[in-house]
Amino acid sequence: MSKFKRYDDEFKKSLVDLHIAGKTQSDLCRDYGVSGSALSKWVKQFSEVKLEDNSVLTAKQIQELQKRNAQLEEENLILKKASAIFMQNSK
Repeated sequence: MSKFKRYDDEFKKSLVDLHIAGKTQSDLCRDYGVSGSALSKWVKQFSEVKLEDNSVLTAKQIQELQKRNAQLEEENLILKKASAIFMQNSK
């Protein structure tokens, strides 16, 4: 059995919201029984970034978008290579 507790994103976000509202990390750690390193990670993960179009993304959402972008770039490269091979064979 794992010695680490698993917390859902809703719980993590609620603690981050409390921190943003002014509660200290040490108070949150003590009151909710989470480690300081976990809470610091969640603050980074769920901190919001305001974009030029006034939309708001969390660091976690940005990371997911970056991962998806890398996947799409890789798929695009594969399709370009396949297209080049197809064009050579059709001549």
